[in-house]
Amino acid sequence: MLEFLKAIFRNRTLLWSLTKSGLKQRYTGNFLGIAWAFIQPTATILIFWFVFQVGFKSKPVQNFPFILWLVAGMFPWFFIAESLSNGTNSILSNSFLVKKVVFRVNLLPIVSLMSALVIHLFFIFFMFAMFIYYGYPPQIYWLQVFYYVFATSVLLLGLSWITSSVVVFFRDMGQFISIIIQFGFWLTPIFWGIERVPAQYGWIIRLNPVVYIIEGYRNSMIYHKWFWQDMPMTIYFWICTLSLVGLGVFTFKKLRPHFADVL
Repeated sequence: MLEFLKAIFRNRTLLWSLTKSGLKQRYTGNFLGIAWAFIQPTATILIFWFVFQVGFKSKPVQNFPFILWLVAGMFPWFFIAESLSNGTNSILSNSFLVKKVVFRVNLLPIVSLMSALVIHLFFIFFMFAMFIYYGYPPQIYWLQVFYYVFATSVLLLGLSWITSSVVVFFRDMGQFISIIIQFGFWLTPIFWGIERVPAQYGWIIRLNPVVYIIEGYRNSMIYHKWFWQDMPMTIYFWICTLSLVGLGVFTFKKLRPHFADVL
């Protein structure tokens, strides 16, 4: 792990260059260019807000504006979905680096993670602005969001190491990840509060580590609750996350020598 962190520091310029290049290439040929990275999630939020707030006339959640409650769950999900999807294909889409250049291939999922993180940071400050616009002044709890950004990034890195290495040999993995993201969106308490789930089934929902992230954003922005106030869930999340990171390192290390042959 120490060598890996040193490699990130040594290659920081290259990583940032690949991140910027990836963002530009993704929207090459579009008139609005990289602006689409921000327009698409914003449009999605507006559509869901219109459907649920205007169409279904959703009531405030615990006396809190529905739109604010919604974005506190949607924005981290956008980050998770985009990072995992792009991270899964990070090696396939950069096969030239695997075959022709002496490069630490395990850094490639970080490039996808950084690309999604740049966009996510914009939406975090956009979320702050929305809360202020609705009359909720900044709170010290808001800073806790960045702890959850870090926790999400570690979780996604472990998952991306697993999926990006497996997809080289099993291309259907990309389709499986897309399906998992679709199911995960509705099975994660984003549009519904976890308190609506009967007590005897709530623990099943909480087995999903993403629930910790979504609930964490809302605890920071809405309920003003520190992460250590739910220590059992925090411990469970980090056990799952660090286990996935360990599994990701093991999987990547075992499959890495065969990447060039398959690609």
